[in-house]
Amino acid sequence: MKKIGIIALALFMQNIYAQANRFVYQVTMKPDAANKTDIKTENAYLDISAEKSMFYSENRLKRDSIMQQNFQSGGARGFNRDQMEGLRSSINYSIEKDKTNQKTFFKDRIGRDNYSYEEDRPLSWKILPETTKIGEYKVQKAETDFAGRKWTAWFTTDLPYQDGPYKFTGLPGLIVKVEDAQGEYSFDLMKNYKIADFPTMNQFGNTIKVKRADYLKQQEKYRTDPMSFMSQQGGGFSQTRIGGGGIASPRSGGGNGRGGNQNPAEMRKRMEDRIKEEAKNNSNPIELK
Repeated sequence: MKKIGIIALALFMQNIYAQANRFVYQVTMKPDAANKTDIKTENAYLDISAEKSMFYSENRLKRDSIMQQNFQSGGARGFNRDQMEGLRSSINYSIEKDKTNQKTFFKDRIGRDNYSYEEDRPLSWKILPETTKIGEYKVQKAETDFAGRKWTAWFTTDLPYQDGPYKFTGLPGLIVKVEDAQGEYSFDLMKNYKIADFPTMNQFGNTIKVKRADYLKQQEKYRTDPMSFMSQQGGGFSQTRIGGGGIASPRSGGGNGRGGNQNPAEMRKRMEDRIKEEAKNNSNPIELK
């Protein structure tokens, strides 16, 4: 009985250690430079364990679940177009932080491929003495300049994590709120709970590891000439393949169950129109430089 008790305790402790914590942030964005009254709001998850963290759209996870169910049924049911459209996301990327090596990786889908780069701009924070309370947490103020915007963050040491949404990290606590000076992007912690493990994201296409500058070049190429980009694997870029983990962008899939009945000219026109609309709607990106 004593051995059984020890084994049970060991399994319990192992299960606790394997758990991750999910922090749900409300992300508010004004991505259209020509229409600052067009405010997008959606939830995103920051999943944290001892070794890593992942930040990604809640809608991305829901879309992946629907697509996975469809694949498991042999695609017989087809996608519910209205349901998938309702889960479109303005957060088409995912971000993974390697806590052991203190590295941050950005992942996004361009055309048929997933791209991954290591963030090469370290965050430099100025921690200020000002404190207040946000919800149940006592928080302290900090500021940084990053990617063309000035950001103000409020972090708490009430929780045993040194992390935050998006690429924000490096403060002695968890970021509860972070907002840019123009009020065009903000991340607000809403709630948190334990999860058994990190979710497995659907992987479509290849994953290509590049430098950040090369990712930006590919992104611009996709916007200016999407069809030629799609017709050539990886846009003609010299590729270094890596495995795992990309989050497919909603723009890549869609799946309404009708694609096979459309002629190529119609599909091309729809794709071009969609990409042009996406470019317009993302003319005020979170990173300005």
